[in-house]
Amino acid sequence: MKKQSENAALSHLSDAQIYWKLFWTTLMLSVSTFGGGFVIIGMMKQKFVQQLGWLEDDEMLDMTAIAQSSPGALGVNIAIVVGYRIKKFWGAVVCTLGAVIPPLVIISIISVFYNQFKDNTYIAIALQVMRAGVAAVICDVIIDLAGGVLRTKSLLWIGMMCAAFFATAVFNVSAIVIILVCGAIGLLNVLAEERKEASK
Repeated sequence: MKKQSENAALSHLSDAQIYWKLFWTTLMLSVSTFGGGFVIIGMMKQKFVQQLGWLEDDEMLDMTAIAQSSPGALGVNIAIVVGYRIKKFWGAVVCTLGAVIPPLVIISIISVFYNQFKDNTYIAIALQVMRAGVAAVICDVIIDLAGGVLRTKSLLWIGMMCAAFFATAVFNVSAIVIILVCGAIGLLNVLAEERKEASK
């Protein structure tokens, strides 16, 4: 049913229209995103899942886990995964360009006028005000992702989420260690499920 609904959402568009939509959407999200990768994840979910209907909620959750576990900038990683999911290799290329061009241009401009920016009172105030909005968006994304885990009703996944939270918040365990441990547990769980299916 999921595949059918996704195909229906894309079936009336040509390849060129899909590529352009991917590029333009990712570009606009990248231009208007402040606060890092988790912010763009929330905006991409709103666009590709809720508005366009090209992806499903659980797919976005899986893609977020993949992007978070991969080296590199989270915003670029999620763009690559989403693009590849929708249009394979060239979809990933198009989304990567859309995600990379805005920060590349903006940072290049800022670097040229850095001395003027760093002492500008108005820019400093604007950045401080943005932090409050960014914090709210990140909290919204975290709650949404946690809700996706809770909806699985899996004691293993819910337990891992809680353990990972306490490990990083209370014991200051490195995110790399948490990702590797969770990945290993997930792999072992998949192997156990496959073995159980094979024995039936």
